[in-house]
Amino acid sequence: MVFATWLACGPACADKRVALVIGNSAYKNAPRLANPVNDAGLVGGMFRNAGFDTVEIRLDLNASEMRRSLREFAARTRDADMAVIYYAGHGIELDGSNYLVPTDAMLETDGDVLDETVALDRALYAVEPAKQLRLVILDACRDNPFAKTMKRTLASRAIGGGLAKVEPTSPNTMIAFAAKAGSTASDGDSRNSPFAVALTDHLPKPGLDLRKAFGFVRDDVLKKTGNKQEPYVYGSLGGSDVPLVPLRPVAAGPQANPQDSVRKDYELALQAGLREAWEAFLQTYPDGFYANLARVQLKKIAAEEDRTVATEKARLAEQEKARLATERAQKAEQEKAAAAAKAAEEARIAAEKAKQIEQAKAEAAERDRKAAEAAAAKSLAEKRALEKAATEAATKQAADKQAADAESRKVAALSPPPSSPPPGDLAKSVQSELRRVGCLSAAADGDWNAASQRSLTLFNKYAGTQLDAKLASVDALDALKAKPGRVCPLVCNFGFKADGDQCAKITCRAGYHVGDDNECEKVPEKKPVVTREDSKRRDQDRKEAESAAPKSQSSGQMICNNAGCRPVAKGCHLGPVPNANASAKITGEVCN
Repeated sequence: MVFATWLACGPACADKRVALVIGNSAYKNAPRLANPVNDAGLVGGMFRNAGFDTVEIRLDLNASEMRRSLREFAARTRDADMAVIYYAGHGIELDGSNYLVPTDAMLETDGDVLDETVALDRALYAVEPAKQLRLVILDACRDNPFAKTMKRTLASRAIGGGLAKVEPTSPNTMIAFAAKAGSTASDGDSRNSPFAVALTDHLPKPGLDLRKAFGFVRDDVLKKTGNKQEPYVYGSLGGSDVPLVPLRPVAAGPQANPQDSVRKDYELALQAGLREAWEAFLQTYPDGFYANLARVQLKKIAAEEDRTVATEKARLAEQEKARLATERAQKAEQEKAAAAAKAAEEARIAAEKAKQIEQAKAEAAERDRKAAEAAAAKSLAEKRALEKAATEAATKQAADKQAADAESRKVAALSPPPSSPPPGDLAKSVQSELRRVGCLSAAADGDWNAASQRSLTLFNKYAGTQLDAKLASVDALDALKAKPGRVCPLVCNFGFKADGDQCAKITCRAGYHVGDDNECEKVPEKKPVVTREDSKRRDQDRKEAESAAPKSQSSGQMICNNAGCRPVAKGCHLGPVPNANASAKITGEVCN
């Protein structure tokens, strides 16, 4: 009865689905991006074709326009069952938090990120009112030019590549990244990015659960990018399938088979068995399975006509042969008639064989037709049985859900209200839970002081809650207990990094040391520096060298004769030597 009522109400009872699509390409202080505007149009069209009640596409938004669009969209999600935000453009990660970059951002320093960008938490806040599904899709993991030129006001402040991992705190919330946390995505070589194309291929499939759809998206992107880009989804859903486009219900009752009329006309022509009947059938139905069967029947009729003509020719030839024999005609004429009778008989036998072949083909085609019709009837019966079982299962599931809801309301009405613990024990319990989720480092002593208040404020920031930090309350205790693990990020001093729930000292290999960005960097080589003492020593050495008497050394002189030139021998020098042919002396080698 519930299922029938749902079918009767139709679109009036359908879930309300709303979507906001933002594409930022025309950045004023960074190179223009080619694909985000195209991707926004492609994905927005997908949502509209999927039957979303409201789809708003906004392009090239500055900071104020982005904030206004998210604020207006949050108002539309208050009565929606499904809310989706798709963003394509630049994104940046700062100290573990993600931010969407408007087109007018300058981001000269890391401190400008808080003023000139839009936090991802703002988008999560906008989809928060939706009842069944809250989905944020970020095609913003590109290589960010702002992070390369940005000046850092604090050396330990981390600016990562891509976006940081996000764990949604609200139930039925999913955040899909174009690339895994800490990695960048590719725009591809075509008009649209591989991630956007894969989204439009798989998300709008009716009845396909979102977890499977994003799994198919991951497989497609990995294949298209050569395993360089891996989309990733954070968050979780319940045990039931959550499709973006619900599966349309199948109308109950038998449906008319469009082949029934063709089959009836075929059987009428088969009963007539005339050429005219088959030709009329082919004029009405020139294509398809039954048209091919009709052509086989025409070939069968043509073979029968050929056989009849050949039989008649053989009979006439035999009669002519007998007449000539009776009239005692000449031998030549009798032989000619006998040859004609033989040829006619051979033609009759060939026509008979051709008729038998076409008859066999027609019988085989008829058997195939009956087998195909029987298979189609069996398939239709199985399909109707499955549809009937699905209808019964849906009806039973709806009834069970109503009964379970009624039972839970009954139990809730009979359960006594929980008693509040004493204020001192309550404060100590809240402090213990704050320590467990990593938001408080002091001991749980039951004194709700300024440190405890700051810890609860920090929890509100990272958990997305709005608890009153001035006092310890039962609501705060329940919200803390609902978190299974760490909520506040682990903050470590310089030279240390987070390792699980503890800070571990950063150890660099030989030749490297911890740099200003808390990462291992190569130790720069020291260049020699000339000091004043070195210059004084050099001048003193030069003066001593100049004042010292020259030491004896090889003259470095050369002597030349008819045989060539050679160095003066050691211990010798050039000087005047007697000439054998003249009384005058000449220059020669003088040795001691």
